[in-house]
Amino acid sequence: MVGAYARCVENQPLPHSSPRTAAFFDLDKTVIAKSSALTFSKPFYQGGLINRRAVLRTAYTQFIFLAGGADHDQMERMREYLSALSKGWNVSQVREIVAEALHELIDPIIYDEAASLIEAHHTAGRDVVIVSSSGAEVVEPIGEMLGADRVVATRMVVGEDGCFTGEIEYYAYGPTKAEAVRELAESEGYDLARCYAYSDSITDVPMLEAVGHPHAVNPDRALRREAVAREWPVLVFSKPVRLKQRLSSPTRPALVAAAAVGAAAATAGLVWYASRRRAAAAALASA
Repeated sequence: MVGAYARCVENQPLPHSSPRTAAFFDLDKTVIAKSSALTFSKPFYQGGLINRRAVLRTAYTQFIFLAGGADHDQMERMREYLSALSKGWNVSQVREIVAEALHELIDPIIYDEAASLIEAHHTAGRDVVIVSSSGAEVVEPIGEMLGADRVVATRMVVGEDGCFTGEIEYYAYGPTKAEAVRELAESEGYDLARCYAYSDSITDVPMLEAVGHPHAVNPDRALRREAVAREWPVLVFSKPVRLKQRLSSPTRPALVAAAAVGAAAATAGLVWYASRRRAAAAALASA
């Protein structure tokens, strides 16, 4: 079923050798420093989609998300809230607002370390797949900006009037993310034992378990405990940076990234915990 929701983005992938491999990235607090869905509350307000009360509630929800992550119950409440909030929104208007605000809101909160890691995987010949619980109208443009090859995201039901009904057609969350990874592996020929996955949340353990090289990124407490118990590498991403700043740095070679933005990314060091530094680096180089 995921085939209908794993959208290719406009970036042109490089030729692959067989068997193919991929790197699967959660988005929020893994690649970008905030919740992608909640970040657009201000332009949605300016566009008349939400009121001032909703803006304040969204800001509070963003604070809670950033302060401690979101467990299953919190994610369910967030899903219910956003589903009800978006009921009646015109899909074309949402896409236009996202397109207009994308570079202003998302570009500054992309982790430098994540952009470097995406570059490293592309250089190694792996596809990059963003797998996010946020809505496709938000995630797909971000994936294109990042140079991702595919995006799996939550999709809302759209009525005949072109507006969201408030119902969810496909929810990319928890075990569903792992199902998406496995189905993509079958359809695209990925060797999951040689694939990578990255997430900050305990709710993404099923996705991390599905690959041979799982990594916890800025993990919440529960995922940190799980990562330590399973000896998964733990990465700390802490340097949001604009892609244009990465391109203009004289110390970095250019990377061809998303064609739509003409941005580039360059190789930079990851922040590893000392106990995993050499082992994780060797695994990435040899896989």
